[in-house]
Amino acid sequence: MQLYVGTTREFIDDAVQHQLGEKLSQSSYEYFGHVKVSELQSWQNSLTAMALQISYAKLFDHGIVVEMELPLSSSRLDCMIFGRDRTGRASALLVELKQWSQVKPSEVEDCIVTFVGGAERDQLHPSMQALTYAQYLADAHQGYDPDSGVAIRPSSFLHNMLPVDARYLRSAKFDELMTQAPLFIGRDAEKFAEAMHLAVGKGDGERVMREALSKPAKPSRKLLQHTAAMIAGEPRYTLLDEQQIAFRAVMGEVRRAGRAKNDHSVIVVKGGPGTGKSVIALNLVGTLSKLGFDVRHATGSKAFTQTLWSVLGNRIKPQFRYFNQFGMSDESGIDVLICDEAHRIRKTSNTWRTARAKRTERSQIEELVHSAKTSVFFIDEFQSVRPEEIGSARLVHESAITAKARYREVELVSQFRCAGSGSYLEWLDQLLEIRKTGQFALPPDEPFEFEIVDNPTQLDVRIREKLDEGYAARLTAGFCWKWSKPTEAGELIEDIVIDGFRRPWNAQPDAKKLAAGIPRAPLWAWTPSGVGQVGCIYTAQGFEFDYVGVIFGKDLVIRDGTWVGQPSASHDSSIKQKSNTRFLECVKNVYRVLLTRGLKGAFVTFLDDETREFVSGRLA
Repeated sequence: MQLYVGTTREFIDDAVQHQLGEKLSQSSYEYFGHVKVSELQSWQNSLTAMALQISYAKLFDHGIVVEMELPLSSSRLDCMIFGRDRTGRASALLVELKQWSQVKPSEVEDCIVTFVGGAERDQLHPSMQALTYAQYLADAHQGYDPDSGVAIRPSSFLHNMLPVDARYLRSAKFDELMTQAPLFIGRDAEKFAEAMHLAVGKGDGERVMREALSKPAKPSRKLLQHTAAMIAGEPRYTLLDEQQIAFRAVMGEVRRAGRAKNDHSVIVVKGGPGTGKSVIALNLVGTLSKLGFDVRHATGSKAFTQTLWSVLGNRIKPQFRYFNQFGMSDESGIDVLICDEAHRIRKTSNTWRTARAKRTERSQIEELVHSAKTSVFFIDEFQSVRPEEIGSARLVHESAITAKARYREVELVSQFRCAGSGSYLEWLDQLLEIRKTGQFALPPDEPFEFEIVDNPTQLDVRIREKLDEGYAARLTAGFCWKWSKPTEAGELIEDIVIDGFRRPWNAQPDAKKLAAGIPRAPLWAWTPSGVGQVGCIYTAQGFEFDYVGVIFGKDLVIRDGTWVGQPSASHDSSIKQKSNTRFLECVKNVYRVLLTRGLKGAFVTFLDDETREFVSGRLA
């Protein structure tokens, strides 16, 4: 997706006639269904300044793209000018535009502090942002493949900044960055023009641009397929925007804690489905381990942890644990503790197996904070699907205060699942009334494939079609049917019976004997034969597929335009108990999780007619 594509002559003319903002607004409305006032003002100011610079450099035989969405991401680069460099190679100058006039030093490496969004915030150095965008494009899109595609030259342009205010951005600590992605300000017209000519001065840019844009994105990278390399400290994903800030903030706190004897740090990284929480977490484990730190990874998910054990081998078991295994740890005995899916943290670590002598009233969050010099919590508070799951940024912050620890919070916004569509997640959250987003209809040009199918049999057909096309796909359902133990022969019972459709759930977690070809529950999402069973929330949460199918049961229905929870339709004993006052909240979160497991698409069938009609009415 690009909001503006044209020649540099057209771009300059549109700027002179004050039509740039109008054209981008129209494209934004057609694509996203809305236009943000702040974006319109930014376009009018920054793009006009960019047009003046292009005109001054006399770049009239070039292509230009503005507001281009990165593949499988909701992040958008500001501007890219296409042409040929002095050797004749197809090339593009990527320009990150900022309206900033002043910045201050940040405690986070390669970041600065500036006033954005109504407050002072850590932001990536604009040249670092441009550099990571260029690296991401080269990794993710065939048009910019380093060996055969368009060569990308990253840069940044701060048109409002004066030389005295740009000193810090160009200070010695950023020398290497300036070499890789130079920064220009409004007074640098000659230098900026020279850089443009060096990158794309030979022209022929419209042809170069059209050829690059015509090529497809590369296949999406699956987290588990690259986990081993990340744990070995080998980069497999280019982190973008807030992901970079979160990663660098943790690295800075770990180094600080290593220098100070009694310095405790607690970091919360908040983000919705597909914002890259697990990618950052595993990158941190690998990078910190390679640097010699004692780092542990913990979750509350048996499926995710045991799948990691299977992918990485038994030797890593001491490093990948569960939340309830840190109660006996020495204070600050671990350098770094990475808590993934921290919304699944429970009140205490006691279970029915815990001996009376070992039971404690100490909270699980306190145990985790206590055990490490630096504790990192990755949280999506709308993924809590059981009443006993209480992990939240507020509770972590309170524990940090009690422990007299430094506290930092980073929020992830950019979307990397659901075809990179922020609109889909906003629509889904508004639909389920989880949070107010204003996205009442799914945009007509939505890149994420969302389809309502008539029945479970048709849903199964759609999922198997995607498998035949080479995609990863799984069928899931709300917990509305009993979950039987396997037979003595290890065969699974077909518990899910809907008219002519019959399927078993995935195997129970404690199933000891299973027939050939049936994966153990923790490996259902990873093993190809998992397509023969329907996954429940407890085996699907934490995983991703190219396509997900969801059987939307009658435990959550629409009645007279209002969502109603129906415990009588549920077979999940943990949430249907009478003492649970959060049934509606939990079951909404369940379907939110299931409907966001797809990288490219989600197919859903509704067993309740009124609910199907309601959701169908929210499609544009």
